[in-house]
Amino acid sequence: MMTRNVGRVQYARIIIGLALTAYTVKDGSLGIGWLVAGTLGFILIATAFLSYCPLYTLLGVNTRQNPSSV
Repeated sequence: MMTRNVGRVQYARIIIGLALTAYTVKDGSLGIGWLVAGTLGFILIATAFLSYCPLYTLLGVNTRQNPSSV
């Protein structure tokens, strides 16, 4: 089971992720930069909904106020 390590910043992750994804889709050109922006947007949205960020685990960061394993 993954230990949740994303707290209040998950709302910012959702907003930024949706903005990046929407901007990528709006433009319609799929260059390398747009592919990276769309992928980053999707990753931000996914980590916000799962409340788990693998990068936070590697860096030892935890933004949850009450850390728990559920």
